[in-house]
Amino acid sequence: MAERKPIESWLTDMDGVLIHEGTPIPGADAFLKKLRESGKPYLVLTNNSIYTARDLQARLTRMGLHVPVENIWTSALATAQFLDDQRPGGTAYVIGEAGLTTALHDIGYILTDSDPDFVILGETRTYSFEALTKAVRLINNGARFIATNPDETGPSTEGVLPATGSVAALITKATGKDPYFVGKPNPLMMRAGLNAIGAHSETSAMIGDRMDTDVLAGLEAGMTTFLVMTGVTQPGDIDRYPFTPSKVVESIADLVDLV
Repeated sequence: MAERKPIESWLTDMDGVLIHEGTPIPGADAFLKKLRESGKPYLVLTNNSIYTARDLQARLTRMGLHVPVENIWTSALATAQFLDDQRPGGTAYVIGEAGLTTALHDIGYILTDSDPDFVILGETRTYSFEALTKAVRLINNGARFIATNPDETGPSTEGVLPATGSVAALITKATGKDPYFVGKPNPLMMRAGLNAIGAHSETSAMIGDRMDTDVLAGLEAGMTTFLVMTGVTQPGDIDRYPFTPSKVVESIADLVDLV
């Protein structure tokens, strides 16, 4: 196997890599500081579509982690860019929060429940039966089904929560239509992010805490992949997958010297 080129740009997941349940993971601040000082292009990614990039910047700042808003890439932003490329100026019925609706407004989309081009499902803590019923009927009437990410569960201080992937499965069961998932592990989100910072996959690395989203997305996008043990995937889980990360490390602290 040919030796990989030196890493010139970095993509890193947020939850489970930089923070855990609202608390910075040791080494996260040092890693981000080293990135800023190096001048290397980087992005902090999240499949969560609830928050805008500005919201996330403020939340990270309160935790002592400083990331410029332009260095934050969410599944909501990736979904908006995908739709802007596919059908500029379209219409959509949206189930989601400000992160998703703001991204769609910013590309000129009209949000409506009257014969929309798309039904777009994102993350929210208040999924309503009425909204899901409307989504099912609109999809049955011809609207195309898009979901921001396939994560079936999400973390909370009380335990796991059903997430976009689980709710998408409900809609699929009711309509017989599968959504197009934009977020990880779809390499589309990674490639769009790389393009946004002018980076190339051959000289880029992806850091994540999940084999099924972060590592898979990085692998399929042609990037070096690092799996940290501070999130979802644990050491005993790795061998269950038919692919492996480039390297497994304990935490983000172990990668500071590689920047």
